[in-house]
Amino acid sequence: MWNRRKHLLLSSLSLLRHISSTSHLPRLHPLKPSPLLSPSNSFLPPVDSQLRNNLLLELPLRGFPRNLSSSNSCSFCWNCGVVGPTSGVFLACGSCGAVQPVDASVDYFQIFGMKKIYEIEEGDLEGIYKDWQKKLHPDLVHSKSEKEKGFAAEQSARVIDAYRTLKNPLSRALYLLKLEQIHVDEEKTVSDPDLLMEMMEMREAVEEAKDTQSLNEIQSKVKKKLDSWSKSFKEAFNKQDFGSAVNCTQRMKYYERALEEITKKL
Repeated sequence: MWNRRKHLLLSSLSLLRHISSTSHLPRLHPLKPSPLLSPSNSFLPPVDSQLRNNLLLELPLRGFPRNLSSSNSCSFCWNCGVVGPTSGVFLACGSCGAVQPVDASVDYFQIFGMKKIYEIEEGDLEGIYKDWQKKLHPDLVHSKSEKEKGFAAEQSARVIDAYRTLKNPLSRALYLLKLEQIHVDEEKTVSDPDLLMEMMEMREAVEEAKDTQSLNEIQSKVKKKLDSWSKSFKEAFNKQDFGSAVNCTQRMKYYERALEEITKKL
């Protein structure tokens, strides 16, 4: 048995040597990549793998990319495929009127077509807000698909939040700091004895006020204080003195709460 196995093994080895030495058989070489597929080809710039994966994830069933970035104007309408505007945000399609999905990369100032500055015109803010609500309000799309109704509800809520945030001086200041990646602890107590004493005296004056005229006088004084710190914030923010800007918002918070207490009693 062993001799037979040995004979078969030697025969197999002899056959393999014969095949490898045969000249008429073609030699196999590894395949070379096509020049058209080479990353160094001048017609095809190198593509970052992460970017490629992100783009693939952005392709919807209809073949059009979703809102890649409204600020970059690379959006396509999910409903009709029309390219978004060359400037501004893409909340609703100008061609078919379809409400678009929320693009989280768009900030509140972009929604209202405003520069990211503290001093804004409230009249312009309100006018643009009303125009957006005419296009985005859920009641106006009651006959649309459930998909578009959902987009309208989200967009309308976001525009409302943007309007309320930018309209109020304190919340606008805090939002600007947020865009600069600066977090402000709104619950932090200011350790300024003069400010704390002023707040105590103001509360006593409000409690002791007998008529509307007295309350209006106190309210006027508090508004002047709030306006003064608001101007200080604008100056600090423009200089990118964020430490002073945060300090201003903490004081603005106290005066705004004081105005709320006065309004409740009026």
